[in-house]
Amino acid sequence: MIDPRTLREEPDVVRASQRARGEDEGVVDKLLALDTRRRSAIAGADNLRAEQKQLGKQIGKAAGAERDELLAKGKELAARVKAAEAEQAQASQEFDELYQRLPNIVHPAAPEGGEEDYAVLRHVGTPREFGFTPLDHLELGERIGAIDMERGAKVSGARFYFLTGVGAQLQLALLNMAAAQATANGFQLMIPPVLVRPEVMAGTGFLGAHASEVYHLEEDDLYLVGTSEVPLAGYHSDEILDLSAGPRRYAGWSSCFRREAGSYGKDTRGIIRVHQFDKVEMFVFCRPEEAEAEHERLLAWEEEMLAKIEVPYRVIDTAAGDLGTSAARKFDCEAWVPSQQAYRELTSTSNCTTFQARRLGVRYRDEDGRPQPAATLNGTLATTRWIVAILENHQQEDGSVRVPEALRPFLGGLDVLTPR
Repeated sequence: MIDPRTLREEPDVVRASQRARGEDEGVVDKLLALDTRRRSAIAGADNLRAEQKQLGKQIGKAAGAERDELLAKGKELAARVKAAEAEQAQASQEFDELYQRLPNIVHPAAPEGGEEDYAVLRHVGTPREFGFTPLDHLELGERIGAIDMERGAKVSGARFYFLTGVGAQLQLALLNMAAAQATANGFQLMIPPVLVRPEVMAGTGFLGAHASEVYHLEEDDLYLVGTSEVPLAGYHSDEILDLSAGPRRYAGWSSCFRREAGSYGKDTRGIIRVHQFDKVEMFVFCRPEEAEAEHERLLAWEEEMLAKIEVPYRVIDTAAGDLGTSAARKFDCEAWVPSQQAYRELTSTSNCTTFQARRLGVRYRDEDGRPQPAATLNGTLATTRWIVAILENHQQEDGSVRVPEALRPFLGGLDVLTPR
């Protein structure tokens, strides 16, 4: 959630953020009215309880008719206190429900608009000119015995797949390379749970506008994670962290699950948009004033990984209307996919400021020793989708695929994946 002081003291900032996202800015006035009502109800209930306490002292000293009169007044006052507490509870509930749905405040430098209104920050590398007609990743994957979509659909349904033989090895190599880079840069490697409680899923902001994307196990009231950002964010929930030595950095390796609701007909071929995939995700807790610099570091680490797989890519600044609920700003790295003649997302990194930490109760102590909400950030370091970019960009005319040099040590020294 956003800082309530920002809502009260700088409502125009919140309104501007809502407009940038394409959301209803009228929610700000509703929240301010509810906040006034809530604060008034709290003050009223407090005053009545103080009056009730004072009356109790008078009753203890009184006798006879005076005592009877005070007792009758006390009974009337008790009913007023009960009504005031009910009003306080109702006002607080209405405020909290609406407040929880308010997305994070967009960074002022983020572009306005929707999905197509991103700003391209830079291009790295040049798309390759093929002397032959390039194949798409699925045909290449089938030829080298790496991907089996048909049996994935037979076993689990559409958008499921098997990674077989060198496909499984390639994914493990990618994720191991990501894990090695993360640990070399001071990240603590984690293999987190992939089922989380509702309060953790809600705390990270995934049960609002994106709830339809999440798998829910109703009988157990647990959620399958779409990214290890979720359990990593919850790892320090309701804790006060020591950030005196700098940010806490974690790298989570997990399977991820997404329902892909609303994506009917999109990317139905291959493994670009699937229900299950594996990923190494960076996650950071830091002081709010460190968050922007940390965001740039996460992006740099993502680009370091992309350089290792030797694919052309571009970096985009995601438009406000395409940001997730928790993100104030997001940078995506999109690799060139030859078969589509388009750039497709491989990584993203988001600065969530204090939004998630406020919801999850993650704090640190400032210079005066007072607990303050921490900032959280996340960033993709490698995922199953990277196989698409590797196969298509490094394919050769005979249907084989050259293995990027940095990846070879993680693939047993193999330099070419050959058709079966």
